[in-house]
Amino acid sequence: MISHARTIPLILLMALTPAAARANDSSYTDLDTDHCKTLSPEDVEGGSISLQCKGLVDYAVYFKEGDLRQSILYGHAAQAYIDGVFESFEPFNHTGRKIEWRLGPDGKPRATILRWFLENIDPATGEPSPKVKGQVLVVSKVAGQDGMGCVVGYVDALANPEPNTLARQIADTKADGFVCGTDKADFHGNRGPTAAEPTHVFPE
Repeated sequence: MISHARTIPLILLMALTPAAARANDSSYTDLDTDHCKTLSPEDVEGGSISLQCKGLVDYAVYFKEGDLRQSILYGHAAQAYIDGVFESFEPFNHTGRKIEWRLGPDGKPRATILRWFLENIDPATGEPSPKVKGQVLVVSKVAGQDGMGCVVGYVDALANPEPNTLARQIADTKADGFVCGTDKADFHGNRGPTAAEPTHVFPE
């Protein structure tokens, strides 16, 4: 027979467990570049554009494209970062449309996860080919009061059995302490041949 005197302290302990001990949660938004504010006029000849798009609550999404490569920045980014940051990949690429926002215990977004599609070159033809197309989950730090947001890590979505789970772990453990422009964003887990080399440009 179980003693009621022993069960009461256990119930109280469970009730007093802090909210910070709970796992982080996710919220999702769509990247809709057709309904964004244009920050710089489209350069038709150069194929570049800069947009401010709707994100999560008051956390914006800053979308850039240049030379058939895309870059995205999130949150309350400083003007120097909006103007000067471009993080992408060496081959031509484009992003997916579903953004996963990882929320902290306070409900505020700490990081995002977005899938990138990489148009790798087939060595046999010298042209992009579906046979060597890459997919990488890019984990980014959401800019907060310091105005700095950036990529904190990568997951090869084709070389890992549960890439989304791994990306969430990176978001929850790496984003808060990551120093943009100083710390290096690395691949985590397995990296296959279609996960091309990232590129990074930061303001001086």
